[in-house]
Amino acid sequence: MNILHMKYAVKVSEIGSLNKAAEQLLIAQPNLSRCIKELEAALGITIFVRSTKGMSLTPEGEEFIAYAKQVLRQIDDIEKMYQQGIPKKQKFSISVPRASYISEAFAVFSRCIAPDSAEIFYKETNSSRAIHNILSSDYRLGIIRYAASYDKYFKQMLDEKELCYEVVSEFQYMIVASKNSCLMQLPEIRLSDLDSLIEIAHADPYVPSLPMSAVKKEELSEHINRRIFVFERASQFDLLAMNPETFMWVSPLPNQLLARYQLEQRQCPDNKRIYKDVLIHRKDYQLTPLDQQFITELCRAKRAYIHE
Repeated sequence: MNILHMKYAVKVSEIGSLNKAAEQLLIAQPNLSRCIKELEAALGITIFVRSTKGMSLTPEGEEFIAYAKQVLRQIDDIEKMYQQGIPKKQKFSISVPRASYISEAFAVFSRCIAPDSAEIFYKETNSSRAIHNILSSDYRLGIIRYAASYDKYFKQMLDEKELCYEVVSEFQYMIVASKNSCLMQLPEIRLSDLDSLIEIAHADPYVPSLPMSAVKKEELSEHINRRIFVFERASQFDLLAMNPETFMWVSPLPNQLLARYQLEQRQCPDNKRIYKDVLIHRKDYQLTPLDQQFITELCRAKRAYIHE
């Protein structure tokens, strides 16, 4: 297999256009097309589907590109390792759910980064994107969140994609709202008490093999008439703090965060659903000392804030 052809295929997958990729690679478009075809012939697979809209990856192509990126990264690391005068860069990357105990663990972990050159990526997103980031991007670790009732769907998919997985925590969602919210004046919060309020929610639930409509129906109560969908945690907390009519379902929050935004969190006895946060990475990926340090802080934060 020609490594240069592999690099060409990765570039085409990133841009989605043969012509634009050829321009960036400084080669003629027919030559690039020939190289891609030779690579596909050598592998015995079809990497790209060609159409008037550009180049899109086939399922086999997605798998190949993910492996190709990993091989090219290793080649790059080897080259840098033996180049004189270039220190080895600390690297860490992870995709996580929008969870405050995880972000608190990451903040503490950041103190462990040595003064040498470092490249750190921390991305909050949904489970689908976290898995995609490991398979098709440069992310090494991920944490996915899902209801325990969907366990078989996720485990089957993770096994098929050859990803290692380990449960970090199991918990029930809490209700968080402003201290001035009417909810916080109640001796006990029931689901019916939420109907007249505004829910702050995510619009991107995901379960493999199930249609989005079915997942949303189960994740988002039909009794709530008013919702604000917000994907960024700081804005969620601003809304909760400034509008006492709002509430949100969350994994347990650190006390210092509740105090900062003048929020309270309470349990709802009607909510029996269990959720899982699961750490994932490729089976062929060896955890680095930096990865291990983050996992240590993650476990510490979990013990501090989540009581299973």
